Amino acid sequence: MTHPALLPADEYNLRLSGLVHPADWKNPIPTGRYNLVVIGAGTAGLVTAAGAAGLGAKVALIERDLMGGDCLNVGCVPSKALISAARTAAAVRDAESFGIRVSSPPQPDFGEVMQRLRRLRSVIAPNDSVARFASLGVDVYLGAGRFAGPDSVEVAGQVLQFKRAVITTGARAARPETPGLAEAGFLTNETVFSLTELPRRLVVIGGGPIGCELAQSFARLGSEATLIERSDQLLGREDPDAARIVLNALQRDGVRVLMQSTVKLVRPPSTDRVLVVTTPEGEQEIIVDEILVGAGRIPNIEGLNLEAVGVATDPRRGVIVDDWLRTSNPRIFAAGDVCSPYNFTHAADFMARIVIQNALFLGRARASSLTIPWCTYTSPEVAHVGVTERSAAESHIPIQTFIQPFEHVDRAILEGTSNGFVKVHVRAGTGQIVGATIVAEHAGEMIGELVLAIKHRIGLGRLASTIHPYPTIADAIRKCGDAYNKTRLTPFVKRLFEQWLAWTQ
Repeated sequence: MTHPALLPADEYNLRLSGLVHPADWKNPIPTGRYNLVVIGAGTAGLVTAAGAAGLGAKVALIERDLMGGDCLNVGCVPSKALISAARTAAAVRDAESFGIRVSSPPQPDFGEVMQRLRRLRSVIAPNDSVARFASLGVDVYLGAGRFAGPDSVEVAGQVLQFKRAVITTGARAARPETPGLAEAGFLTNETVFSLTELPRRLVVIGGGPIGCELAQSFARLGSEATLIERSDQLLGREDPDAARIVLNALQRDGVRVLMQSTVKLVRPPSTDRVLVVTTPEGEQEIIVDEILVGAGRIPNIEGLNLEAVGVATDPRRGVIVDDWLRTSNPRIFAAGDVCSPYNFTHAADFMARIVIQNALFLGRARASSLTIPWCTYTSPEVAHVGVTERSAAESHIPIQTFIQPFEHVDRAILEGTSNGFVKVHVRAGTGQIVGATIVAEHAGEMIGELVLAIKHRIGLGRLASTIHPYPTIADAIRKCGDAYNKTRLTPFVKRLFEQWLAWTQ
């Protein structure tokens, strides 16, 4: 059966297939014990295998599906290609606000948009290919891996002996148990990027990052998009002020957003799919052409025979690990989405680096030492690191908050993107940054400065003395530093300054 990511079978997907799961690949014949056997070739697995092999370890990498995992095939890479096309369509649509007259409204060609997506994905794919990892000295095995004993893994009829093993099998889209949904058929991130025709009417279930990003993108490309979220806030893990801006942005782009709403059932399709939705105003029926489910992720732990090797798991949390990323079996580690609450490529990358240290060199690197930012790639983007006001209150962390709205930042005004902010939280009574949220068109590019400050304990006051080019949107971070420094000018200190100035006249 062809993987959904490889449809349609055009030249670009054929190239992708030849790189990430070549049909003519012959697995190596194992000789001797491996220092490390890695099960799963998504980001965590690839980084672990390449890093360990680069240090001289004998490494086996097992992948049952497509090298590159979700990120390359059905996640970060294709989604950002789609988002970039949608942003361009929106920029053309809004050009007249900059004095640029367009002869007619933009007419996105969805088929061309998706062909570009497939082409660019195939351009990036060599980085994650079977051939590249084989060239790095990694023994690549294609097939489903499962533990066969306390120090062995079976794959495609062969048994690999290991000193240490790492589970990096990732996660997949959750599928709601909504009556009639399976019968009606639906899309997930694993199938949506294989579309070749734009759905005229699209409903998106779930107001998390995936749901918000794709609902906005499809609306900008011409779909009549409806987003259904069960809670009273989109992006539930984000700052409420940031979530409100995203809500307004989606509605401005034509997305119909139903909050505090759930899909009660989906009627069996005759010609159209009909969703019965429970909303605060009562039940509504929504007729759609496609249903996209973006309602969370579940870890891939089935079929690994983990119980036989004493690896503890949880259906929702996945593989249970300690702070050193060891499982309940000290020979076996895990990294990435299969064991982490942070389902991000960059989190998987840095967890893999911890595994290399701890599995191969008896290191004591801790996952809790990581400072992990995240970004939702809506327009505007929402980037976040550390605590929010809500999480600080729940953890009883006293904070002081400094906000710089973009309506007072010159570059944001000139760019027409003044509907956003930088919000920085410091531990009360100090300049120690403990969290930040940025809402901006390129918030993901800006958050790194604050991640660096948190990681290396650079206080907010010191950011105020860091010269930023003018005019830039990132100068808003420095302005938050200025606001903090003004709080240090207490009445007592101000009187001392006044006395000094009077004495030196």
